[in-house]
Formats: sequence, structure tokens, C-alpha cells
Amino acid sequence: MLKYKKIGVTVKSGLDDKNKSVEFILKILKDEGVEIFFDPKHVNDVECTKGMECYDPDKQEFDLMLIIGGDGTILRAVRELKDLSIPILSVNKGTIGFLAETSMEEAEELLPKLLSGGGILEERHVLVVKAARGAEELFCGFALNEAVISQGNIARLLDLKTSVNNEPLTTYHADGLIVSTPTGSTAYSLAAGGPIVHPSLSATILTPINPHSFSQKPVVSRGDSKIDIEVKMRAKKFEDVEVHLTIDGQTSIPLIGGDVITAQMNDHTVKFIRRAEDTFFGTLRKKLKWGERLESYST
Repeated sequence: MLKYKKIGVTVKSGLDDKNKSVEFILKILKDEGVEIFFDPKHVNDVECTKGMECYDPDKQEFDLMLIIGGDGTILRAVRELKDLSIPILSVNKGTIGFLAETSMEEAEELLPKLLSGGGILEERHVLVVKAARGAEELFCGFALNEAVISQGNIARLLDLKTSVNNEPLTTYHADGLIVSTPTGSTAYSLAAGGPIVHPSLSATILTPINPHSFSQKPVVSRGDSKIDIEVKMRAKKFEDVEVHLTIDGQTSIPLIGGDVITAQMNDHTVKFIRRAEDTFFGTLRKKLKWGERLESYST
């Protein structure tokens, strides 16, 4: 018996063999007898969806969001999700697909089981990120992976005055600062030297990018912590420095001196449908090749 009867479908933009992939998933869904509603923005160039019903992006009245794509498509879909209680099921058509649950090769067997409730709901925390310039709000939105404050095209260090729950932490003198969720701990934060944090934990990770001090190391804070970061500019010296706030590597907001970025965990979590036997550590080993020894080089 179907647990999810109304399915919203979105697809990676610029996907190779896009029509073939969507048509394959579409057949599986039709065979299960579900109602299908397509993302009007990202499937308007898919031939096999012509004449099919699209969902209202402002309402999204369906039981489940099915995503065909990679991690980038999932990050985009989460930001566009109007109701975080709608679970997400993803079919990987990206590179690593760390957040995806199934591949195209598994989909025909696995999707019917998951649509019938044969899986578990895994909850992931998201950050609410705001950027303000005085009384003006520049940005407000979700980040599933991270918010990054960094310099642009000129290689100069930034001064980022940072506090946690209104208590001063430090002024980072660095190329930038990553504010990450546990989900994002295996993304940019990891590449910058941050720790891997289990996604079930409620935590916020602060990872400086190339800090100019050996004492400024990554910090893991409680998930309910409020992080405030002020962009400090030295008079005249850094007038030509470009600073940006980047959300999940996809949305960029230009900043100037005095702008304040606030990040705090949202009260609601994002729900991913998983097969019951999957584990986070298994995913680390399988998709990131975690713990594998490098092949020795012969001399």
C-alpha cells in the first residue's frame, strides 16, 4: 500500500540524457499509481513531461519531493522547499551523490519499496542565515550545508568579528569563515580542515579558511547557538576587496564593511527517506572512500 501518493518531482538543470532519465523514473512512478506533479521551472525542457501537471512553487501541495540529480540539486531543492515537513527522496545523477539515497540502477527495485513506507526518515538540521546592513535585511534563507563568508578576486585576508550567543569568540584574520551544519561537515568545511560531525547531532561548526593564526582552529558549538559575524574593514586599505556570503555554494550575496551575518539552527529539520540498513559511516566509506589506504608508489 502506498504511503506517499502525491509526488513532486524536480530535476537537475543541464542534466545529460535528461529526458531519458526522467522518462525512466516517470514510468516507475506511474506503475505505482501515484499522482505526479512536476517542477515547472526545471522540467519545462523535458519532452516526456509535456502536458503533465506542474505544482505551484508557492504551495507545493504534495506528500513527497523526489529529486533526480546530485547533491547540488538537493541543496537547491531544500532552499526552495516551502514546507520542511515534506520528506525528500533522491535519485543520484550527479558525481558523488553523498546525500542521495538511490542510483538509477537501483531505482526500479528500490523506489516502490520506499514509496510504500519501507524505509526510515532521517532528519537533518538546517541553518537559518541572515545578512543585515544596519536596519536593512540583505538576505534570509536556509543552508543545508554551510554559509561561507570569503574574499573575492583579490587575495587579502579578512577580519571577521565573531561572537557566539552574544559572547565574543574571536576576530578571525583569514581568507574567510565557514559556518557549517553537521551535514555540511563533509563538504567545504572538511576540505578546509574542519571535523566530520555525525549528521544526527545538533551542532554548528565554525571553520576558518587559511587563518593567519595557529590559535584559530575549527570550533564546534551547540546547535542552538546564535552565531554573529561582523565584516570589519580597515579604512581605505581594503576598499577594493570584494566580500561575499555564499549559501551552499549556490547563492551569493555581496557584503561590505559593517554588514552582520547571523546563523542559527532552524527549529524544523529536513527529512530524507532512507533505506533502513544504511548508516552514515557506511556512506563515508562507500562514497568518500573514507579510511582507504593510498596505493603505494613504486620507485
